[in-house]
Amino acid sequence: MEHVAPGDLLARADVVSLHARVTPETSGFVGRDALARMKKGAFLINTARGPLVDYRALYDALVSGQIGGAMLDTFAVEPVPPDWPLLQLPNVTLTPHIAGASVRTVSVAAEQVAEEVRRFLAGEPPLNPC
Repeated sequence: MEHVAPGDLLARADVVSLHARVTPETSGFVGRDALARMKKGAFLINTARGPLVDYRALYDALVSGQIGGAMLDTFAVEPVPPDWPLLQLPNVTLTPHIAGASVRTVSVAAEQVAEEVRRFLAGEPPLNPC
């Protein structure tokens, strides 16, 4: 495994996939500068959080061909407005914040909820209190 600086990673990667939480340091992380550093034709995937990306800069990078495409599952505003410019681009795939909702994920979640209800009815403490 090779450790590289973020700028080097952006310049070398064919696919950049975001998995960070939103913090003051990560908000807008993928903006004009980051997109300009990305390898020409690379793809951006954001299944983390919408505020990580500057969507106006992303639109410009997609239209200009700086990056080849984007797959977005989260947005700064949800649901996105019907006139959102990214909806018009052929090199963008959008999902409504469900990228992680596989059949297995939904099944596991349902099993966990059922177990918590069973434990509550039996007077047992919850496994996952919130």
